[in-house]
Amino acid sequence: MVHCGDDLAVVEYIVELDGLLFWEVLSLKQYIVDAFTNEPFSGNPAAICVMDEWPSDLSMMKLAMENNLSETAFIVRESTGYHLRWFTPGTEVELCGHATLAASFVILNFYEQGSDMVQFHTLSGVLTVHKKGNLYEMDFPTYELKEIPVTDLMEQAFGVRPIKAFLGLDLVCIFETEEQVRQMRPDQSALMQIEGRIQNVTARGNKTDCISRSFAPKLSIDEDPVCGSAHCQIADYWSDELGKDEIYAFQASKRGGYLNCRMLGNGRIAISGEAVLVAITEVIAKL
Repeated sequence: MVHCGDDLAVVEYIVELDGLLFWEVLSLKQYIVDAFTNEPFSGNPAAICVMDEWPSDLSMMKLAMENNLSETAFIVRESTGYHLRWFTPGTEVELCGHATLAASFVILNFYEQGSDMVQFHTLSGVLTVHKKGNLYEMDFPTYELKEIPVTDLMEQAFGVRPIKAFLGLDLVCIFETEEQVRQMRPDQSALMQIEGRIQNVTARGNKTDCISRSFAPKLSIDEDPVCGSAHCQIADYWSDELGKDEIYAFQASKRGGYLNCRMLGNGRIAISGEAVLVAITEVIAKL
């Protein structure tokens, strides 16, 4: 059986190995996109796979492990529209900002040319992305932040004691200076023992409203280069703290990236950034 389309080419055939017959399924197109940047090899890379139908969860997990990027996203167009799922090298997650930005870049540039809007059905509900010039603006939920006690284990994990700590979808720890955030070398084992799916650190920025970094050993990611979902919480905090509806944020990983965050009210936030295509690859594997 042969199926060929713009988004997926699948070839099934029988091969013989040591006298035994095996079915092989080959050829899955994959886009590598750097998000929250306009320069290749900076920002946060994501692998985007657009398909006609879903492979097994195990196969998607294996491909995410093989890519070893912070996210591999899978998209299938269904009767209700595009359905989007995100996988880290360790697990499926319910929300990912940079891979949603990268997915919208792929859809609007390769599959829906001429359109400036795409909607994705996800574990976090329907997510709408608008293309505005070079920016892709995502409409995301915010998450209620509850202040929790700063602990000795947090200080051990980060090497610096936070001045405040909050827990929402993830942990958000507030520090006194940008330099503390930039120079931090966290203990990954200790991070595994403290609260939160992701452990985010943030402070007032010297040239931006805030600066942050995101660590995620529980998701098999030592540090996420630029984390969009984290800013659903980080930007929300700084919006209240600074009395501003718009927050310009910088994530200070080695790759680095900028996020434009705008509070929409009613528990929603718009996060926008640029993206750049790095590669179009063909996965040759049984999926």
